[in-house]
Amino acid sequence: MTRRDNQRDNPKDRQKERRHFVPRDQQRSRAPEGLWLYGIHAVRAALSNPKRKVIRLVLTERSAQEIGPKLLGRVKHEIADMKGVDRLLPEGAVHQGIALQCEKLPKLDLEDLLGEPSGKRRIVVVLDQISDSHNEGAILRSAAAFGASAVVVQDRHAPPESGVLAKAASGALDTVPYVEVVNISRTLDQLGELGFWRIALAGDGEESLAQAATKGDIALVLGSEGSGIRRLVREHCDTAAFIPIDSSTESLNVSNAAAVALYELRRG
Repeated sequence: MTRRDNQRDNPKDRQKERRHFVPRDQQRSRAPEGLWLYGIHAVRAALSNPKRKVIRLVLTERSAQEIGPKLLGRVKHEIADMKGVDRLLPEGAVHQGIALQCEKLPKLDLEDLLGEPSGKRRIVVVLDQISDSHNEGAILRSAAAFGASAVVVQDRHAPPESGVLAKAASGALDTVPYVEVVNISRTLDQLGELGFWRIALAGDGEESLAQAATKGDIALVLGSEGSGIRRLVREHCDTAAFIPIDSSTESLNVSNAAAVALYELRRG
């Protein structure tokens, strides 16, 4: 037996080959570098955002019709079936036949973003360590609906920018300025210097939100799902306010509370 034959027939080599071989129809593609967004609303908003650097789009014929030729012209795209889109994304992703590979949004500076007062009440939503992507996405969606100027999160204690977050936000991740900061308390000081009245939303607040909502710009602070607003963060607010609810209900989910509060602030 030649050395070459011996190498080919080595049982360890055959075992190694079997371990690494997966039939093509069972393979789940490894996503290249970058972020993958999915869902019609999230992808349409990302393609419409000139600040979002897009790389690759994979979608079904039906989704291509919904997106339209104008937005499709912005990025190299490929037509695939539903299983083809499945293989690019985490298992269970509700993608509606569309997946976009892109880069994360560029970092924003809050002071540059807010600039000079516009004459119309500006609302900045500040999230103090909210950890659930679905809650944060729902808050972004409400912020878009009620015209918030920005949503501020702490860079180390917030859900990462992801397909889950973008899908829950239903496009709002690319329409509402999303600002990551190092320190929430210092950011509240900065907002105070810019003329924002800072309201901590808390069940044990000193006054109702309607009473707390003075005229002018407002920073609305929302706390985490479990422990609420941290003591130090609350101390950097001008007041703490509550939403009046029926005594039969202990509290509202943070994303529901955000929607009610934003409606109240925009109505005032």
